[in-house]
Amino acid sequence: MKQFIDFIPLILFFITYKMEPRVIELAGHSLSVGGVFSATAVLIGASLLVYGLILATQRKLEKGQWLTLLACLVFGGMTLAFHSETFLKWKAPVVNWLFALAFAASQFIGDKPLIQRIMGHAVQLPQSLWSRLNLAWVAFFIVCGLANLYVAFTFHEFWVDFKVFGSLGLTLLFLLGQGVFLARHMHDSALEQSASKD
Repeated sequence: MKQFIDFIPLILFFITYKMEPRVIELAGHSLSVGGVFSATAVLIGASLLVYGLILATQRKLEKGQWLTLLACLVFGGMTLAFHSETFLKWKAPVVNWLFALAFAASQFIGDKPLIQRIMGHAVQLPQSLWSRLNLAWVAFFIVCGLANLYVAFTFHEFWVDFKVFGSLGLTLLFLLGQGVFLARHMHDSALEQSASKD
């Protein structure tokens, strides 16, 4: 559930982007709605609201959420300041590659890979499997970054669709694969424990 909260600003971005461009009156002010620039403003506002509420209720944001918020503010801010969507197109690849870097660095820094720190309280695995799973996340984030970059600069008419649904679809497929991987190894581990008791 927590991962899907992070998609709320992105979904609002998508809805605003797809709206037919128009000018609306709000509290005596004329606002343009529809298209990439108003969608970027919605993305920034929604991100501040969602992460602000999480921070207010939970008293903290995870490092990944801070990174996502900062990237949204930087790349979204530059998109609006320079009136160029190119900056926004770089947001998803850069964020994915920073996540890949964090997961990769955790293989060598600290006593546990990052995925074990995230999931270790719920799942018991041998250290070698934690390392393999962590490297799978590194590969996933690299591939997601490359896919976002390729679509954004090659298929201009589809990049927003891919940014929302392609990224979500890739994440769901990867999580499903991870679930199969974990289920298989937890089953094997349970059999080994049962055999050692007999």
